[in-house]
Amino acid sequence: KINSVSVKDVCDFLQPLNPPSFTGLMNNSLGKTNAFLQDPYGNWFEIITARSKFMETNHPCGGVGGVTIGVSNMDKSIAFFAGVLGYDVIKHDETGVFEDFKSLPGGNQTFRRVVMIAGKTRKGPFSDLLGRTEIELIQVLDRKPEKIYEGRYWGDQGFIHLCYDVNDMKGLKKHCSNLGSEFTADSSNSFDMGQAAGHFAYIEDPDGALIEFVETHRVPVIKKIGWYFRLKGRSPKPLPKWMVWALSFNRVKE
Repeated sequence: KINSVSVKDVCDFLQPLNPPSFTGLMNNSLGKTNAFLQDPYGNWFEIITARSKFMETNHPCGGVGGVTIGVSNMDKSIAFFAGVLGYDVIKHDETGVFEDFKSLPGGNQTFRRVVMIAGKTRKGPFSDLLGRTEIELIQVLDRKPEKIYEGRYWGDQGFIHLCYDVNDMKGLKKHCSNLGSEFTADSSNSFDMGQAAGHFAYIEDPDGALIEFVETHRVPVIKKIGWYFRLKGRSPKPLPKWMVWALSFNRVKE
């Protein structure tokens, strides 16, 4: 799910680019304007109206606004995403055949769609940048679903996992364990990622979809002069906007 201030402006921008598959303007199950497009590698994206905005840009598209995940047991998945990830408010829960899905592969069947948001404001260092997100859970009822990660390898083209900016990895590990969701991988301490460093871990949702947690300890601002933000041990609150904006100095320009 990709944020936009105006889905129509995104459609006007994308149309001349001739994406492999593109639905154009539609209305989703919430009665909101949306559009679907497919990139050259077969990945589907939904353009939605932004729920939050970090700063003004000249591009019609914004950041990631959420994700749609196929599930095999809706009630079990709702409990997982509410308890573990904090999407504890059900914004929409409907079963039927949906108009905006009919143009997608297999989308003319009966689905249960549940949209979940977090009731509490996020507090991570990059929470203002990442913005408010939503999880949409999809359960198909007319056929047996396929597991899209079957036979996949790390680094294959396509969506691999969800990734979250977190605070207090040790506390999160205990929280997940109490809910029966043990970490499947854990770097334990600060993991050196070249110019950046952090602590990462993974869990899986009830259907095996990978979810990564990253507790950032250090990020480069201006590498040439050795200017870094050191976040380890910092209080759990968003970084000032000017600090996050300063990270744009590392943007790769063609």
